[in-house]
Amino acid sequence: MNLPPLVEPGPALSLPEIQRYARNLSVPTIGEVGQRRLRAARVLCLGAGGLGSPAILYLAAAGVGTLGIVDDDAVEISNLQRQVLHGEATVGVSKAGSAAARVADLNPDVTVVEHRERLTAANAVELVSGYDLVLDGSDTFETRYVLSDACSLAGVPHVWGSILRFDGQLAVFWAQHGPTYRDLHPVPPAPGSVPSCAEAGVLGALPGVIGSAMALEAMKVIMGVGSPLVGRVSTYDGLDGTWAAIPLVRSQTPVTRMHPFGQVDRDGYGDSPADSACAVPADVVAAGVSAVPYRAEALRVAVRVHTADGGAAVSATSQVPDTVEVLELQEMLETRADGGSDFVLVDVRESWEHQLSSIPGAVLISLGEFRSGAAFPRMADAPSVVLHCQGGVRSAEALDLLRASDAHHGITRTTRHLSGGMNAWNRVNENT
Repeated sequence: MNLPPLVEPGPALSLPEIQRYARNLSVPTIGEVGQRRLRAARVLCLGAGGLGSPAILYLAAAGVGTLGIVDDDAVEISNLQRQVLHGEATVGVSKAGSAAARVADLNPDVTVVEHRERLTAANAVELVSGYDLVLDGSDTFETRYVLSDACSLAGVPHVWGSILRFDGQLAVFWAQHGPTYRDLHPVPPAPGSVPSCAEAGVLGALPGVIGSAMALEAMKVIMGVGSPLVGRVSTYDGLDGTWAAIPLVRSQTPVTRMHPFGQVDRDGYGDSPADSACAVPADVVAAGVSAVPYRAEALRVAVRVHTADGGAAVSATSQVPDTVEVLELQEMLETRADGGSDFVLVDVRESWEHQLSSIPGAVLISLGEFRSGAAFPRMADAPSVVLHCQGGVRSAEALDLLRASDAHHGITRTTRHLSGGMNAWNRVNENT
């Protein structure tokens, strides 16, 4: 889709600017007028992490006049594998502050506005209204739905990107010219049904590919060149090195207010985004554009356990509550230590994750052992079992497999998993 330029060109370029942006000026579809549009543009980047890092760097290098950076997080050592804006010297520093310092070093002509806050339904419309375009490098579904609704109401285009392991997706959403994020994902995934980036993993170079592509889409919209990804979702398979574009059409009623349905499970957010792990949208399937979330409940429908003789066994569900909360688990551990009610706490993550952080007294039995069946004999005599992973997704799958195995073998016991996993455990214990 060809669209008019988003931003009017600013004043003539100075000689130092001509020298700095000479390679941009040499491109016929950009030229001096296009560069003046970039310099006059105000762009807000939501997130200074994996996607935000390359996007911010390339927008700053290209000469975008004002860059707003929204991030309330601080740099951690695990960020450095992919968040190339930051370095070891900035570990513990505000990501917005670290990003601002890096931009100042790269291009001091760019004005950086730091927003060291979380985007919420209360502040989103006012925040995005101060900018011409928004890049969504966020990592929670709550924030994505908040931003989509705010941009729709403010009439601001936004460039969205998502990554998972070796796969990436991006699109340009603009309510005045085409579909929005709600047309791509009409219904938010159930809480805890999508793995965090810590659980699913992401190859460090992938954010560089998608984040750079997001910056390019933003520049195309600002200058009015080429065909921005409005009405299309571009997907990238890093293992094959291939790109594909899937058409996306308007299918949902345009929002007219924040909290469009007045229901958290449909809006995707409450008064402010809930604390959650770094979730990523599901893959866009070839048959069309739709969410394919990693839902634990889908596993509950058809869990099958194979008996020793190779025959198919039963699928199982249970009326027993699925989850145990952190405080309840702490009480259970204290009771067990005092010689009270016994149970086995099982960590279904990988060994390297267990080494990074663990709950005292947890036994490591990976999810792969549940899938193969090797885990079940190790817990045959346990009177009660509590499972946990990093965020709750893998432990939900392991719970289904364990319950199905218990039903097949006639074992009656309480089996649950920790709501929110290690993420929830760490949050509670950091605040105590």
